[in-house]
Amino acid sequence: MLRQLKISLAWVLAQKPWICPIPGTTKLERMEENLGAVKVELTAEELTDLNQALSKIKILGDRYPAEYAR
Repeated sequence: MLRQLKISLAWVLAQKPWICPIPGTTKLERMEENLGAVKVELTAEELTDLNQALSKIKILGDRYPAEYAR
């Protein structure tokens, strides 16, 4: 799970230089683990593979329940 989180955060960081993921945590240990994503360097091929895999995921439902959208 930890490696998956680092890869997820590294993918977000690779999208645009100005994007800054802010994963929520209440534990210093978890924040330090999350910071490890900065050290993960994804190759262009890895990014392409990840983006192709992600494009196959069908998103269902709304982002928020209708009452929160108001």
